[in-house]
Amino acid sequence: MLYKLVSILITMFFLAIIVNSAHAQKLSRRATWQAEISGPSKMQPGAKIISIEPSSPLNEAGLKPNDIILKVDSVLVKDDETWTEISYGIRASQPVKIEVLRAQKAIDFNVLLNPIPIERHNNIDTFYEEVTNSYGITQRVIITKPKKEGKQPAIILIGGLSCSSIEINPNRKSNWTRVINDLVETSNMVVMRIEKPGVGDSGGDCSKSDFLTDISGFKAAVQLLKTLPYVDDSKIVVYGASMGSAIAPLLANEFDLAGIISDGTFFKTWFEHMLEIERRIRQMRGDSESEIVEKMNNYYIPLYYGMLIQKKTYQEVVDVYPALKRYNYHSAQHMYGRPVAYYHQLQEFDLAGEWEKVKVPVRIMRGTNDWIMSSYDNKMIIDVLKRNNHTDHILYEYSGLDHWNTIHESAKNSFEGKPGKWEDNISMQIIKWAQEIVGLY
Repeated sequence: MLYKLVSILITMFFLAIIVNSAHAQKLSRRATWQAEISGPSKMQPGAKIISIEPSSPLNEAGLKPNDIILKVDSVLVKDDETWTEISYGIRASQPVKIEVLRAQKAIDFNVLLNPIPIERHNNIDTFYEEVTNSYGITQRVIITKPKKEGKQPAIILIGGLSCSSIEINPNRKSNWTRVINDLVETSNMVVMRIEKPGVGDSGGDCSKSDFLTDISGFKAAVQLLKTLPYVDDSKIVVYGASMGSAIAPLLANEFDLAGIISDGTFFKTWFEHMLEIERRIRQMRGDSESEIVEKMNNYYIPLYYGMLIQKKTYQEVVDVYPALKRYNYHSAQHMYGRPVAYYHQLQEFDLAGEWEKVKVPVRIMRGTNDWIMSSYDNKMIIDVLKRNNHTDHILYEYSGLDHWNTIHESAKNSFEGKPGKWEDNISMQIIKWAQEIVGLY
């Protein structure tokens, strides 16, 4: 009887390993072009190959610099959005058919691209997990854990609204990537990151995924983190950047997290936010105050009222008011790469109200040269916390910092894309706060 019981338990153990392994392989690994490729111009379709790595499948298949990629799996590379969707969608497990234009002749190639290398960190375990949100989309979750025993405190990282990956790889040189890398390698905490639908290895399409779908994926990831045997679920801090900083209180309240770190946040409705950002942009472009008033009244208020309050697409608003086209820098159905439905839902979502419910420690960082988010929004959060008898909160305004973790002499320099500089204390401040909240510091 005992032998039979042991046999059953062993069978169940190995069955669990098989099931878990199959589950872990459900998401295919995204592929890399191993080439420098310039996206389509506004005048004509096609992505131009600038250079190719010698050992890459593209080079081995016979593609060359100056080839124009016209189609990938029969999809015309008609614009930047399409090219982004194609690049995010290719998988290393599936051959792709590439049609290129060379010397005015179309040539077809069938190529099996290499996978993007997985992350590796010294003395840190890296797990590529997955969660399925309530909309049925399976998303990649990356978890890093210091190589030590026992339950450990954790940081949940929630990024901004863009469709950029939160994975670290050698080709990404941004200061945001440096922040992520420092969190992983120097916080001495478990760190969880969530790829949005259609980003990295995740299923779905980021250009079609809305705000509620994003929220659903974040919630599914938090639920997973709280069940992991090596995580102390009473010591989980949520760190949000940009849009993620506005979502952080929602997650902290719903899942009883230990603290909130908010970086580059907003507080007002998205309608108010967009009007404020347009005003700041006009000022940095040198418009007089009278010109700004005229443009706000005649262009930006009607444009964003139509889109965010009346719930129209940009194209629908411009069709009614053709004069708005001159000042509308968004595409017909998208804004900053996300569908208009994302912003319709965001406009209705009571993110500001979540701050009224917060009971846990709050740390807020804002750069003084952040022209995306206003200083007053951050001060409003502190006022709300104080009105509700919250006592453990800090607002730190980081001198010279812009919205992209870079130090600039002025907000205008950041707006104009001039090079700034990195300071280690940008990420160290965030890490110090996280460690203080969970008792490591």
